[in-house]
Amino acid sequence: MTSTSHKRGLTALNEEPTGTVTNEKLEARARPSKAKKQRIGEVWPDYFNDLFKTYKALNTVLGFCSSRKHLATTFPVIRSSVEATLCRPLELNQVAEIKALMPDLIKFAYIPQSEHRINGDVQTHKGHEWARSPTYSAYTSSSVGGGLEDDEHVLILDFVELGKSGARKNDQSYSLPPSLSPVALKKLIEKRNDRFVKAVDELLGATPADESPVEILKAASRDHLPMDPKSRRVEAYALDESSSVTSIPDSQTRPSVEQVLREITGRQSEDYESEDLNEHIGLEWYKGQVAYRKTFPALPGSSGSLDAPLSPMISHAVKSAQNISTLYTHQAAAINAIRQSRNVIVSTSTASGKSIIYQVPLLQFLEADTTATAMLIYPTKALAQDQRGSLERLIQSCDGLQHIKVATYDGDTPQEHRCWIRENASVIFTNFDMLHSSILPHEDLWRRFLQSLKIVAVDELHYYSGLLGTHVAMIIRRFRRVCSAVGNRRFVFVSCSATINDPRHHAQAIFGLDKFEIVTADGAPYGKKDFLVWNPPAIDPLDSSLGHHSPMHEALTLMCYLMKRGIRIILFCKIRKTCELAMKSLRMYLSSEGRTDILDRVMPYRGGYSQQDRRRIEREAFSGNLVGIVATNALELGVDIGVLDAVIVLGFPMGNLASFRQQAGRAGRRARDSLAVLVTDNSPIDRHYAKHPEELFSEPTPDLVVDLENKVVLEAHLQCAGHEMPLSGDDEVYFGPLFREICETRLMKDNEGWYHTHPRYMPYPARHIAIRGIEEERYTVVDVSRVGHPGGEAKILEEVEVSRALFETYEGAVFIHQGLTFIVKEVSHDIKMAKLVRTDVNWVTTPRDFTDIDAIQTYRIREIRSSSQKAFYGRVQVTTTVFGYFKVRGNTILDTVDLDTPPFQHETTGTWVDVPKGIIQLMRTKGLNPAEGIHAAQHAILNCFYMATDLRTECKVSKKEYMANQSSRKRPARLIFYDVPGKSGGVAAKAFDHVSSLVHQAFETVESCPCEEGCVKCVDSPACRERNDVSSKIGAQVILRGVLGLAIDLGAIPDVDPDLVPETVVEAETVWAVNGVRVEVYGSK
Repeated sequence: MTSTSHKRGLTALNEEPTGTVTNEKLEARARPSKAKKQRIGEVWPDYFNDLFKTYKALNTVLGFCSSRKHLATTFPVIRSSVEATLCRPLELNQVAEIKALMPDLIKFAYIPQSEHRINGDVQTHKGHEWARSPTYSAYTSSSVGGGLEDDEHVLILDFVELGKSGARKNDQSYSLPPSLSPVALKKLIEKRNDRFVKAVDELLGATPADESPVEILKAASRDHLPMDPKSRRVEAYALDESSSVTSIPDSQTRPSVEQVLREITGRQSEDYESEDLNEHIGLEWYKGQVAYRKTFPALPGSSGSLDAPLSPMISHAVKSAQNISTLYTHQAAAINAIRQSRNVIVSTSTASGKSIIYQVPLLQFLEADTTATAMLIYPTKALAQDQRGSLERLIQSCDGLQHIKVATYDGDTPQEHRCWIRENASVIFTNFDMLHSSILPHEDLWRRFLQSLKIVAVDELHYYSGLLGTHVAMIIRRFRRVCSAVGNRRFVFVSCSATINDPRHHAQAIFGLDKFEIVTADGAPYGKKDFLVWNPPAIDPLDSSLGHHSPMHEALTLMCYLMKRGIRIILFCKIRKTCELAMKSLRMYLSSEGRTDILDRVMPYRGGYSQQDRRRIEREAFSGNLVGIVATNALELGVDIGVLDAVIVLGFPMGNLASFRQQAGRAGRRARDSLAVLVTDNSPIDRHYAKHPEELFSEPTPDLVVDLENKVVLEAHLQCAGHEMPLSGDDEVYFGPLFREICETRLMKDNEGWYHTHPRYMPYPARHIAIRGIEEERYTVVDVSRVGHPGGEAKILEEVEVSRALFETYEGAVFIHQGLTFIVKEVSHDIKMAKLVRTDVNWVTTPRDFTDIDAIQTYRIREIRSSSQKAFYGRVQVTTTVFGYFKVRGNTILDTVDLDTPPFQHETTGTWVDVPKGIIQLMRTKGLNPAEGIHAAQHAILNCFYMATDLRTECKVSKKEYMANQSSRKRPARLIFYDVPGKSGGVAAKAFDHVSSLVHQAFETVESCPCEEGCVKCVDSPACRERNDVSSKIGAQVILRGVLGLAIDLGAIPDVDPDLVPETVVEAETVWAVNGVRVEVYGSK
């Protein structure tokens, strides 16, 4: 076993990200000597000595304020105190000069007044800590009506907040405001004075002999004079000294991506590795963040020909509606195959024009027979809406087909419209959820449509993998069976997918058919595409204690600049809350600059919005009117959201490389130059790809998985199929070799040999199966800001799933909706409603919570090969408790509030392996943290399981595992994995059946991985919601060896003081087993 650290967080957080300027590099250039400090008056011009006096007075006043109350400081207050100290006026230009010397260390700007305000504290003593209650009246002045854009602004002067010494700050690590003693305050003031000295010495050392450093400083300070946003006008706004642009360029006149990158970085070549970072001067905020650049050259398209030409009507429609006069090779090859009644799968790059592949044959079918029908299936409603508009434009361009009815049939379709669609629509846009729960159970009502069906298109086939893919495979088999029964075996399947490893195998697994025409040769043209890895820089390279700029700050700074230059962009965020926080920050950034022309054309998009909001945002996106979109992976799939020039991915996605490549490929859909940027955060996954960026493109994407031997899923769909029409032995051709066994044991057989649905599933068996998981109960989130005002009424903002409501809609929480902030005023758990008031606040809330995953009953026990340890399978209880929240601004905790909310519990099934008791004691003796080892070992096992996307584990939370005070909450030393609550797919049972091979494979993978502290290939997981912060590769090795009964070389484990390891893990106790459980011998089925 090899490792350089027990606890990854202690060393990795101090690593410099690839490509950034290190402290050593800059200190070598600019480190002032003691002699210089002692001879300031002799070395510096008098102007700088005078400016230093002003700075020291400012420093003293600001230090005093920060030691008394951790609030933003307004310039008028600071100014009066400094003038009293200096006995002379303090001019704005003097402060601007100080800002120019230390631009990243001084905050001198206008901010919305709401960003400066915080409610009063109402304290009630509870035991050993103070808990504060929110005072709604203190921040409801802007609750009604006004948005952030109308807010008054105040001028702020302050130093940037201190980070944790020696660590890279991240946006998920919070600390209390600094509490400074007189001695600590004195040291802080002296430290800041020394930093000013360094800045002046650096300027003097870099100034040519024939130039004046004073004049250089004065010229630079003009860019730092704050301007009240109210006095700004878009007409007078200049982007930089070299630009005369006064409005957003359109997509045709915007500068090239290369030109914009040169503006940002100051570089004149594309080689980011051979050039010295310090030789180029770009924009002021550019500090060498580009750690890696890869350029994909433009590729010409290749045209293909059809075996038989299109009719004049269809040729005209394609040309007029989509401006297509020639087809690419992959389009022509697929259309030719469809004409020959062959099933087709097309697997080509994003934005390669795959939709036309099924649109043209559909028009041909309708041209030949206007009674023909088609079913187009999409994974998301947004994608269906987009594609429906495209097809309707084509049909309306076809003379004689304008009467063809096209309809959307999804969960948003009103009940009163569904009958009309069944009876009149020729083309429906739907999803597999509706096919499963609405169309197949009522096949008798759909016979007109099914009997005339000519083509079934399944878009984004790569989306259907894992448990969802398994469900979809069974739904398609049920669908083929019903169509055959009504006399239609003539329709063709057409499927489109992003580039995947083995499209033939995946198509065969999904559709249950052997013969497919596979089209993978991409004939579409592509514009030049640049890809960047962007690492947040140090706030001050000469002072590591200040940490790094946050990834969100970097992403939004870059996004704002690109939008100003006419680059249409989408920002992908990992989770909904990050999406809303980003939109909130964009509102503040753009409004403070007076760029409401840009802000009006930026929108957020995520799951959870109401149907009306979704449709409104989609219309804006599809029209190309937007210049910026902030989204979750809800827009990851192939929605054509206008002319997108750039993509920013904020942190590696919580999926895998396929998800990252899908997001990065969303730009450049018009063969124009484009840009994709990965802004890294401080998670181990991001650090890995920052060090090995070439793997983002060279590593293969994971294989797509469809588990056709999953008896749980197969039985569920056989119960549905038996209800649609009785099953017979002949149906084995659809459902495979497990068909007869399940029918004989789980369904009801009549005297004639037909199999029927078991009575316990009646009368609606489809309702017992949720292919994406059982839909949760939801809380209605209601804005009551205008209630009680003339004409005011409550407004429903959105509906939030119970599992999210726990963390977002507790009383006092800041709830963000489309970038606007609300305060949760009241929550009624009985009627599941949260009442909110609109307000602009300068903080957010984060819940104080914990989730326990507990095995409560054993159903099965199994041997682990070559080990005395056993694996268990049984009932698992998931308990989530929210006991309070933090009020947070930036990374600083402003307030701590207690809550008394009932825990949320649900049960599921899982598998677990207890860590041997002796191993825990050994780890403590050697100073290894058991929680880190358990977490890493669990990830290592999941990384080896082909259905890992549908399995969960108990991820360890850093703020709990590394608490300064010992926690009374102890967790059992257990590797535990459980089914996602609400998804009855039997995935944990499958893991239990393969537990021996999984543990052995995990051990071999971790042992053979050449990394030192763990990486994405062994113990890190992109799906970890706790960022893999609590992890130890050497700990995982010890635990896996213990479980497998292998020898452990104690000498290979470095000794660490055991007192430094928090005791958050205790020995696991045996879980009660049901009567009659026998140990299953390894190798038994």
